[in-house]
Amino acid sequence: MRAQGKKTMRKLRDAAMTVFEKRGYHAARVDDIVKVAKTSHGTFYLYFANKEDLFRTLTADVAEEMTELLESLAPIDATDDGYRELRQWLGRFTDIYQHYGPVIRAWTEAETDGSEFGRIGANVLNAFTRTLVARTGESAGADGLHPEVAALAIVAMIERLNYYLLSRQLGIDRDEMLDTTASIIHVGLFGGTRKASAAGSGDKASAAGSGDTASEAGSGEKENRRRTAGRN
Repeated sequence: MRAQGKKTMRKLRDAAMTVFEKRGYHAARVDDIVKVAKTSHGTFYLYFANKEDLFRTLTADVAEEMTELLESLAPIDATDDGYRELRQWLGRFTDIYQHYGPVIRAWTEAETDGSEFGRIGANVLNAFTRTLVARTGESAGADGLHPEVAALAIVAMIERLNYYLLSRQLGIDRDEMLDTTASIIHVGLFGGTRKASAAGSGDKASAAGSGDTASEAGSGEKENRRRTAGRN
């Protein structure tokens, strides 16, 4: 395919994700997609047979990136290096989710209907679970935990948190979410020690500063009273 054709396909894919985000996969129409892409129905059908065909291409993109992400997860230990590795990995997951969020959510909708897309989503979920089972199995901090349940809990937590971050239903800061999520997983499954988030540390510093100011003010008031008493 020539460069122009690849550019047109990319434009149609991006337009489709915009439409899926606004209308949901099932309510989206080819007409909506070509309007956002600012192209014609004829151009659309040069590259895709229908909406399902375009969505299939997007799911292949997500599956490929998720597979690469899974393969990049190194063993996690209880050290600070283990925490940083985990947080960086979670950050890459968030980047993929923010880019392909509408596609991933459509997978979630389809997981129970036995469709092709539901099966693709289930396969990616299973691959995630297997990788996390392997990583938790390597950790002494996960002794006594059911590895499949622990892995599924991690997947469910990071998927839902990223959903809320993307949909802006809650005012969650990205870095705060990553700090907290990485700490929960690192402490709970890999035996790490709790890390204070940057935002949390800032709040504590502000509180400490306020306390110091109040203490200084109190000391000054006591000194004034002492001097007044001395003059009397």
